[in-house]
Amino acid sequence: MNKRVSGSLARLALSAALLLMPPLLASAQAASAHFGARGDGPNAYALGMAQGYPACAQPLTQERCRVGSWSGGQPDIERSDVAPAVSPRPLPRHPSPPEIRWGRDDEHLTIEDYLNKVQVTGLLIIKDGQVLAERYQYDRKPGMPMRSFSMAKTIKALLLGIALDKGLIRSLDDKAADYWPEIAPSAYGQTTLRNLLRMSSGMPFKELYTWTPDDDIWVWGQVLYHRRNAGQPERVTEFLNARTEREAEQGGRFHYASIETEILGRVLIRATGKSITQLTEDWLWKPMGAEHRAFWVLSTTDRAEGVAGGFNASLRDYGRLGMLLADDGQRDGSTILPKEYLLDATDVTRQPAAFRPGKATRFLGYGYQTWLLPYKTRTFALQGIHGQTIYVQPATRTVMVQTAVYSKGGGRQDPEPYRLRHAFWQGVLRSVGGVVD
Repeated sequence: MNKRVSGSLARLALSAALLLMPPLLASAQAASAHFGARGDGPNAYALGMAQGYPACAQPLTQERCRVGSWSGGQPDIERSDVAPAVSPRPLPRHPSPPEIRWGRDDEHLTIEDYLNKVQVTGLLIIKDGQVLAERYQYDRKPGMPMRSFSMAKTIKALLLGIALDKGLIRSLDDKAADYWPEIAPSAYGQTTLRNLLRMSSGMPFKELYTWTPDDDIWVWGQVLYHRRNAGQPERVTEFLNARTEREAEQGGRFHYASIETEILGRVLIRATGKSITQLTEDWLWKPMGAEHRAFWVLSTTDRAEGVAGGFNASLRDYGRLGMLLADDGQRDGSTILPKEYLLDATDVTRQPAAFRPGKATRFLGYGYQTWLLPYKTRTFALQGIHGQTIYVQPATRTVMVQTAVYSKGGGRQDPEPYRLRHAFWQGVLRSVGGVVD
């Protein structure tokens, strides 16, 4: 070939390549905004970046240990593993995900902006069964088991609903002592399962998250998990049976108390004759098509699973759980969760007035161990302290999962990361065709 012609062709090819580079680069940048890992997030040094995000025995009181401990690394805990499905449910990426925008009307904030503001370890957004975004911070990776905290309460409630559907629980209006007679002297034992599901026993219980002797959740946690009580299940019944006086009529008010979830977990074990681990694996994790092994933290006192906050699973499998809830308990035409029970648990219109948004709390309502958003379109959430969340909107099949290490939990919480989380969720809904009404 003539050298001049050859040189011209080479220059044309180079020019074409240069012309194509901006859109290709833009495409790559758009993809990175939706998928994969990013640099260490906000406050990384305080969270232990320099030490490689270590784990420790007391992450609730040691901020630098939270990332490592709440990603499956906490030492000295007893656990029981939940096996995944042989053939996991596919979780494909959307080939061309919509851009996520959020913020006030004059703002056009991105996923990156959100992650720069909030101590999120993992973020997953799913629409119609396809992943629109999957992001990790603080050197977390897909497949790592992330601590659920109180999202576990909803999982336990789902298992109880299945037991009810199978006839192993006769009625939600049965009393806890009908299945666990050892706690009959306690007011908790004389509370119905329905009222325990709604956290409406009427019993006094201070859940402060100060981890001090005046914090009832700390005292109850000592009963369940302190080594001095190991192998002494009678400590649990003694603690409950010493509590006989209500401060309100049962069923009349919402009062958040993790002890009521733990009672339900032990009722479920006695009603079914199986561990919560086995029930999770057989009734939920395998049928929904989980990809990764999960685990429950076990009480040292009576070896029961910590259903109030001790579940650990991968971000993607929390997403699969959200998809199952978005599809009203169905997967590929098969029923995994009973739909009527699920509606009773998550539909605002099915709740008594005291448990609706604006009444149960200033903003959220409360169903069966599930938080209810104040939208006309049924939208609900699984939530745990320090920012753990699964948002679900069934009508539009939209799911958002977040694992996090917010600085404070519960009643001591800084409202700002929670305000940002809600604003981001609303932005997600608007961006992907969800409904904010």
